[in-house]
Amino acid sequence: MIGENTMKTLKNLIAAILTLTLVLGLTACGSSSSSETSAESGGESATYKIGISQYGEHGSLDNCREGFLEGLAQAGIVEGENLEVLYENAHFDNQMTTQIGQTFSAADVDLMVGIATPSAVACYNAAEDKDIPVIFTAITDPVEANLDSGNVTGTSDALPVEGQLKLIRALQPDADTIGIIYTTSEPNSVSAIRTYEELAGDYGFTIDAVGVAAQEEVTQAADTLISRGVDCLSNLTDNNVVGVLGSILEKTNEAGIPVYGSEIEQMELGCVAGAGLDYVQLGIQTGKMAAQILTGEATCEDLPYETIENYGLYVNSNALAAMGLTLPEDVAQNAEEVGETA
Repeated sequence: MIGENTMKTLKNLIAAILTLTLVLGLTACGSSSSSETSAESGGESATYKIGISQYGEHGSLDNCREGFLEGLAQAGIVEGENLEVLYENAHFDNQMTTQIGQTFSAADVDLMVGIATPSAVACYNAAEDKDIPVIFTAITDPVEANLDSGNVTGTSDALPVEGQLKLIRALQPDADTIGIIYTTSEPNSVSAIRTYEELAGDYGFTIDAVGVAAQEEVTQAADTLISRGVDCLSNLTDNNVVGVLGSILEKTNEAGIPVYGSEIEQMELGCVAGAGLDYVQLGIQTGKMAAQILTGEATCEDLPYETIENYGLYVNSNALAAMGLTLPEDVAQNAEEVGETA
């Protein structure tokens, strides 16, 4: 039998454990809200926790993420100092993007960041119940993706399609047909195809667009365009396509068909040239917007999404030479060399 003194000791011990648990729980609650309290008061001790969901791993999206963190740092919000970053990569899996968004919501992050449309949409859906602000980048058409209203904002990487058509015409005066591979479920790509089809006739081109449902179908789509005898391929910022660009280039190089890129990283991989965007700069622009939201200087509603307006002309001289293409002098004067000879 347990004596009276022993029973009293056990009761005291249980009470002490319950008290300690309650204290720890309150401490945890207090620490989880510390970033909000500090941010609102503008104190120097303000800290933030954000979740970054990246749709997949390739150069452009990686550069967006790096630029984003740089933009935050320029505003005084530095990872490892006053910023905790939860980073997740969906590996081009739409179901994974949903899980990532839910994970960030459960972690009560101060801000969700979606890099590319599927990740941004999933973050927005997961954040809506808790009204967590969401910022996106690397989205061609936020309106098409229904990310143009609510507690969400960011930056668009709308392609300079007209600049691309001018470039292709300058490099291939006799070309007739431009082939494009795109993902039918990606709003960015559907919007870009529509723009290409609207403008192509102004420059004497027709567009042969082949849609895919998944990344596994992309190289087969490339075979289809090659068999149809297109004069060149123009690449979008379509994540499924960019993710296997190396395999596409192997096929087109063998067939002697030039591929034009839409971002610096694509020319570095072997596209001949492109009117493209600098995704580090796009990320920096987005990071500065996020800093305003985190510090309470502005809300998402105060900051309409921004579109990067300036684009550059980028060429890969080795790839051009391999295709027997000559860079006109007026284009060369405004172009930046990328690739192995840069």
